[in-house]
Amino acid sequence: MTELAELADRLVQLEANYAKASAEREHYRRLYLDMLEQCKKLERGLLGQKAERLPANESQLTLQLLGSLLAANTASSTAANSTAVDSSETSTPDTDIDTTTEATTAGVRPHAKPKPKGRGLLPEHLPRIDIELIPEEVQREGLDAFERLSGDVSETLERRRASLVVLHIHRPRFLRKDRERNTETQFHVAGPLDLPIERGLAGPGLLADTVVKRFQDHLPLNRLEKIYAREGVHLARSTLCSWHQAIADLVEPVVDAMWHDAKTAPYLCTDATGVLVQAKDRCRRGHFWVVVVPKRHVLYDYSARHDSAAVDKLFADYRGYLVADAHAVYDHLYVDGTILEVGCWAHARRYFFKALSSDPDRAREALAFITTLFQLERELAGQTAKHRKAARQTRAKPVVYAFFEWCDRWIDHVLDDTPIAKGLGYVRNQREALQRFLVDGRLPLHNNISELHLRRQAVGRKNWLFVGNDEGGEVNATLVSLLASCDMHGIEPVGYLRDLLCLLPYWRHHRVLELAPVNWRQTLEQQEAREILAENVCRRVALGELDHLAEG
Repeated sequence: MTELAELADRLVQLEANYAKASAEREHYRRLYLDMLEQCKKLERGLLGQKAERLPANESQLTLQLLGSLLAANTASSTAANSTAVDSSETSTPDTDIDTTTEATTAGVRPHAKPKPKGRGLLPEHLPRIDIELIPEEVQREGLDAFERLSGDVSETLERRRASLVVLHIHRPRFLRKDRERNTETQFHVAGPLDLPIERGLAGPGLLADTVVKRFQDHLPLNRLEKIYAREGVHLARSTLCSWHQAIADLVEPVVDAMWHDAKTAPYLCTDATGVLVQAKDRCRRGHFWVVVVPKRHVLYDYSARHDSAAVDKLFADYRGYLVADAHAVYDHLYVDGTILEVGCWAHARRYFFKALSSDPDRAREALAFITTLFQLERELAGQTAKHRKAARQTRAKPVVYAFFEWCDRWIDHVLDDTPIAKGLGYVRNQREALQRFLVDGRLPLHNNISELHLRRQAVGRKNWLFVGNDEGGEVNATLVSLLASCDMHGIEPVGYLRDLLCLLPYWRHHRVLELAPVNWRQTLEQQEAREILAENVCRRVALGELDHLAEG
């Protein structure tokens, strides 16, 4: 009997092992089929959208799933399995979880852009040319034979070819008529025209146009050369490149002031991307960094390496919160506590979107938690930091704690190196950083703003392919910092750069931050700025204020 019992136990164990092996085999078969489908899509050149969004009906099901998940948890287990950011964060949330879920899933603002309403009114600032269309019969018989009545009025948008203008500069010499005989002859002559590049060919308007076309519109130098050739002027690539180097040197004090101001902000958002650098045999790899101060500055930097030395240079003397991904290159910044890490929930969400095809059930449960946090943040958009902190403590905190308990419960039930295992591992490793947004209402939930602004370099990289050298990368970072900051504040970039080059030589160094895009509108209201700009001949030509002289 003993042997039969042992055989029966062994048989049961073998059956359990077989069932487990079959389940693992089926799981890996699904992974294989998923990867096979992705390879087929790549072969056909068909890539799906990158937006990590669930369909509308799927999102509603996700919220219902979250309600059932939260209902299954108890407040005590939530508090026991959560890691607090500080001592005040270790207590159990006071808000009842069912009430939180009900408040979170109701009254959320829709996250959609308004659809266009068709043809709109043309801008009022554009010049108007009145054209009257007379019927052929009226033209033949004359206007005196007809009575004029009201008719139809419409507007058509047309484009006139932009043109380069040559300023023919005359500097006559003058000699006083009533001078004494024995006095030394003295001639009077005006000084040379003020140009951004001394003894250069280009005025501030043309320089600004080349910078915007190259770094805002992402046109490589060879295309720029052809564009200006169509207008009848040959501007060599080497000439354009030297102009941009000179402009970067001129505006460097403004960008340095923006960096100094950025490091006084309570938190910074950062990210990085690679770029090819031209080399003799094979292109090497450099890196663009972006540092965003929301509502103030967008700053870029370039480094030859993606290492701790580049990070130290980027955040030297900074004290505050840093919103970044979980890359190891930032880890040494958080050791002494002068810089506090803030995790990105968008990065966490990305792991579970990747796991939808291989482990849909658990992935949907994880997305239910994270989607609720994002919907709450959309609801709190525009609120004060104090109001956001209070709402996060009462509504987001229970969801966060329940999510981490859910991750701890499933970490031992998933296969290693699978997408769902990587997602759970990322969240558990970033537990403290991901909870940081709960303690300060100013902090964002995610780092999407950095990725959004870094896309500017990614789009440009697809056009100009590589930078010529490390100096070219630094020029790019300097000029793009101004252009991206203009976009942040809704400032037209060509006019900004043109006027900046006119004002910069006459502006006091300790006030140079006034010339940054964040302060630009206030600066243009100053009497000093208006007088300098009004006296600049090149700017007056660019604005068409001296067209009557050209016609004469």
